[in-house]
Amino acid sequence: MKNRTKIIIITVMVLLLGVTGYLNVMLNNSVSKDKGQTTTTASYFSTYRSTRESTRDQEMLYYDAIISNETSSEEAVKNAEQSKLSLIKQMEKELVIEGLIKAKGFSDCIISISDANVNAVVKAKELNKSETAKIVAVIQSQLGTGIENIKIMPVE
Repeated sequence: MKNRTKIIIITVMVLLLGVTGYLNVMLNNSVSKDKGQTTTTASYFSTYRSTRESTRDQEMLYYDAIISNETSSEEAVKNAEQSKLSLIKQMEKELVIEGLIKAKGFSDCIISISDANVNAVVKAKELNKSETAKIVAVIQSQLGTGIENIKIMPVE
């Protein structure tokens, strides 16, 4: 696979991630403004999960294509394998943290981990200090992230 093709594939993946983030923000804003909360919240969480899953499936396909292509350089294959492994580890961390937060009594949540920040969207009308501390404690125990890099957003 030519370097140009690899660059195009990686660029498309980054654009897909950007679109997912944009849709997340737009959907979050529309949920905040909408007062028909039960169905909107449920659809927000399910929509975000399905969008995240489809984006990650697409990323995995890109990585697999690079890995299985006989013309890929050793470096490209190595980078694709490392990126795929990193994505799998991130998915596992998000799943574990979501489960632990739900175990703390929240009905639903979504965790998004980036290089610099951890975003937690929790199904709640509002969060008091105790609830926020529980969420922060779970995230910090699993990731060791500083509190300044944790963003928690309640969504009703």
